[in-house]
Amino acid sequence: MDIILIPGLWLDAESWNDVTPVLTRAGHRVHPLTLPGVGAPATRSTDIGIADWVDAVTQKIDELPGERVVVVGHSGGGNVAWGAANARADRVSRVVFVDTVPPPPGHGISEFEVVDGVVPFPGWDFFPDEDVFDLDADTRARTAPTAKSVPARVPTDAIAFEGDARFGVPVTMLMGGLDQETLESEISDWGPYGDEYSAIDDVEVVRVGSGHWPQFTMPQRLGELILAAVAR
Repeated sequence: MDIILIPGLWLDAESWNDVTPVLTRAGHRVHPLTLPGVGAPATRSTDIGIADWVDAVTQKIDELPGERVVVVGHSGGGNVAWGAANARADRVSRVVFVDTVPPPPGHGISEFEVVDGVVPFPGWDFFPDEDVFDLDADTRARTAPTAKSVPARVPTDAIAFEGDARFGVPVTMLMGGLDQETLESEISDWGPYGDEYSAIDDVEVVRVGSGHWPQFTMPQRLGELILAAVAR
C-alpha cells in the first residue's frame, strides 16, 4: 500500500522520520511530504493557500501507480488530507487523522501571529500542557530548530469541498487523549464539526495516549496504529 504522510503546521517530511521505518518494515511504500511554501519567505509564499496544499497531495496521489492509497494527516495536515480525500475519493482507501478532526467546509485550521508575511513556529511554550506534556526537554530542543514557517494564508484559509464524496471514505482518528466515546460526547457540541463527523459512513476513534505530537514522542506506537488502520 502507498501511504502518504502529511505533516501539520511548521513541519516537513522529516518530521515523520521515526514513524516511516515502522511502516516500511511492514512492506508499505511511504511518501512523507513537505508542502508548498514551508520555510519560504513571504516573497515566495504569499500566494500559497490551503487549496495549494490540497493540490500538492492530490498531485502526489495521481503520480502513484497503485489503485489505492492511504492518506495520513497530522493536526492541520488533517484538513489537507480531508480535502484530498474528497477530490480523490476513488483512490483513497482510508484517511487517518492524527490528533485532529475532519474539518467542515468553510473552516480553517487556526489563527496565529503573522511575522514578516509568514507564520513562524511559536515555540513549544505557546501550546497548552495537554498538547506538550510528553515532550521532554531533549525532544523540545531537538525538534524546535527543525520547525519552519508556513505561508500566512494557510492556517486561516477556509477549506472548500466540491460535493460530498469524502463521507464515503473510511476514517481512522488517532487521538492523543480521547477515545471514541469521549470524542463523540464532545464533538456533538462543536456545531458544524459535529455535523461533519456524523456524516462519515465509517469512522473509528483510537486513543494514542500521547500529546499532540506522537510522531516525536511515541513514533513506534503511532506507526503501529497507522498499520492497524491500513489493515482494516
